[in-house]
Amino acid sequence: MTDLSALEVPPAGTEEYFGEAFPLAQRYAEHLATTGIEWGLIGPREIDRLWTRHILNCAVVAEFVSSDDVVGDVGSGAGLPGIPIALMRPEAKVVLIEPMERRVEWLKMVVDDLGLSNVRIVRARVEDLVDEEMFSVVTARAVKAMTTLVEWTHDVIGPEGRILALKGESVEGELVKAKKLLKRYRFGQPTIHVVDGGILEVPSRVVEIAKK
Repeated sequence: MTDLSALEVPPAGTEEYFGEAFPLAQRYAEHLATTGIEWGLIGPREIDRLWTRHILNCAVVAEFVSSDDVVGDVGSGAGLPGIPIALMRPEAKVVLIEPMERRVEWLKMVVDDLGLSNVRIVRARVEDLVDEEMFSVVTARAVKAMTTLVEWTHDVIGPEGRILALKGESVEGELVKAKKLLKRYRFGQPTIHVVDGGILEVPSRVVEIAKK
């Protein structure tokens, strides 16, 4: 079993940021630090930065999600950013999309334990969900280049829906390569939001691309 004493202490302001959902966020962090590592969803070296590098890094995406949104979290893996968004936006519907059976089983275990009634888990590749699912928001973290993400998701994003992708510093280059695809599939000009939630020392980069 993983020693929880090594788990990163949440930065100052985290409890206020999550509000009533903070106890569930803590429980989620414990899952990541124990079964998440044991099942291979999180690397053991991540335990001392689970809050800053993973949970809060993803939770800030919720700033761009409305309570009436239907969010499709592509390649959800350990539920990032889907579960933090679901905690921050309990009225929104969040669908965790993950093709790997072992990860899906872990997600089911965690979602059941947290009692997240606004979360649904689908074992599939997002490109296979055309005609089955439709989202107002698609989220992704460390899932392929922007060209691939746009190609995979454009058919499951509803009118005026949008992509919210967590990306690194090289995202500008990815967006240049995706320019023709964005035009083909009737997406607007990308916006790169640099957000820290008033908590993070290293802010997150959230790329927002809306359908026309």
